Amino acid sequence: MGGDFAPYAVVEGALDAINKTSKPLKLILVGDETAIRTELGGRESDSIEILHTDEVVTMEDKGSKVLKSKPNSSLVRGIKLVKEGKVDGFISAGHTGAIMSTTLLSLGRIPGVRRPALAAYFPTEGRGKVFCDVGANPDAKPEHLVQFALMASHYYDHVEGFAAPKIGLINIGGEPSKGSELYVETYKLLSEMPNFVGNIEGRHLLTSEADVLVCDGFVGNTLLKFAESWITFFTGEIKEKIEEKLSYRIGAGLMKPIFEDLKNRFDYEEHGGTPLLGVNGISIVCHGSSGPRSIMNSIFLAQKCIENNLIEDTQKSLAIHFGH
Repeated sequence: MGGDFAPYAVVEGALDAINKTSKPLKLILVGDETAIRTELGGRESDSIEILHTDEVVTMEDKGSKVLKSKPNSSLVRGIKLVKEGKVDGFISAGHTGAIMSTTLLSLGRIPGVRRPALAAYFPTEGRGKVFCDVGANPDAKPEHLVQFALMASHYYDHVEGFAAPKIGLINIGGEPSKGSELYVETYKLLSEMPNFVGNIEGRHLLTSEADVLVCDGFVGNTLLKFAESWITFFTGEIKEKIEEKLSYRIGAGLMKPIFEDLKNRFDYEEHGGTPLLGVNGISIVCHGSSGPRSIMNSIFLAQKCIENNLIEDTQKSLAIHFGH
């Protein structure tokens, strides 16, 4: 029941995922059964089960209190299914703070993890970038950022399929002494990791050799929201210019496939949600305005995390690196 377009977007995304997947897939839709069946409109599937709940988490709810205040909400019941081992992963476009809080309190952290983090994939020419953290930790310590680097590297490897990704630290300059104390100390710690390539300035974020870009949640969330907004702004500006002259409108017809390709590449709907890294279970946080395509791709993302043993391999890596 989470998200701006629930339950429509979730139901349609679930049906699309079942129709397009090449692997076995079983989905449990958690929420108001009447509303869900109305959206299904007779398109029931053996791959879909409905679990009725009668509470809904709203944006007005305090995220840290939801576990106790709304135990029969779709958000809490869904995460509880993961805890009970009845499902392998949870996906929601609902209240981000409530998802993070309930996931952490219910599933706990992977042994050795000090702070869970959110990782977001950014498409670029080539293999794309993963930014971490993008909102879970506005305040962080150097050792937290080192763990973010390690967890995001496993995510990049296991989900995007590229081994031994290079790690960069987002900063205001390339020199080791640049930035706040947090970033100077983090640089020293990351320098001990073999795949660390140094500080990455804002102008080089999408073109640097780094595959994984590390920062605290305040910086990461600001970057994420700017990135989500600029493509909409840019395409809006282009449309206004095209309307100014007939010659522009004629040329626009020829350029339309290029514009559509760029828009699709940078559209968050194409890449689904972001996993909450460091918790002891798969929990995918989707954009609040996710449509069916984003929900479908979030389901495929969860599948990859599960099939490629993201949780188990992250735990092993942390044990080796931090001695837990």
